[in-house]
Amino acid sequence: MKNLQQLFGIILTGLFLFAGVCFAEDVYVTGVTKITMRTGPGVEHKIVAMLQSGTKLEIVKFQEDWTHVKTVQGKTGWVLSRFLTQKVPDALVVAKLEKENQELVTRLEILEEENKNIVLKNAALVQIEEKYNKLKKESADFLKLDARYKEKSAQYEAQKLKIEELENDLNDEIKVWFLIGPGVFIIGLIFGLSTRKKRRSSLL
Repeated sequence: MKNLQQLFGIILTGLFLFAGVCFAEDVYVTGVTKITMRTGPGVEHKIVAMLQSGTKLEIVKFQEDWTHVKTVQGKTGWVLSRFLTQKVPDALVVAKLEKENQELVTRLEILEEENKNIVLKNAALVQIEEKYNKLKKESADFLKLDARYKEKSAQYEAQKLKIEELENDLNDEIKVWFLIGPGVFIIGLIFGLSTRKKRRSSLL
């Protein structure tokens, strides 16, 4: 088992060298639940932290069996190189995807709510436009009716004046006939009397 681990460490070291691992590169704890981070490159050095599988680390210095790393919190120490990998752990990938999915779901809910508000606003705008068009039509009809009313009022005033003139003329004629009537009667009476006198004279 120990030989297998050593072989695995050698293979992993070769992969690091082949890939040209440079300083400040991110790696992750893999293969076990927890590993120790020590003050130096060896088991005789003091443990400064216990790192869980999936912990993100930054390479400070790489050696064959041990790698000097720094945590996200800024703590530095040495860990066995065979427990490091450049591959992002599946758990972190899943967690990242779940977070992104939740953000998308939240964003979708916000967009749906905004869409509902837009639909309501559009419906309100449609109603306002319909009322505006109705008012515009009614206003046009009112203007037409007002114009007709003014026209008819003018015609009525003209006819009223004409009727008043006719009534005045009629009253004048009545007054004239009222004054002429007795005169005609008197003249007729006088004419009749004179005619009778002439007849009597001729008979004598």
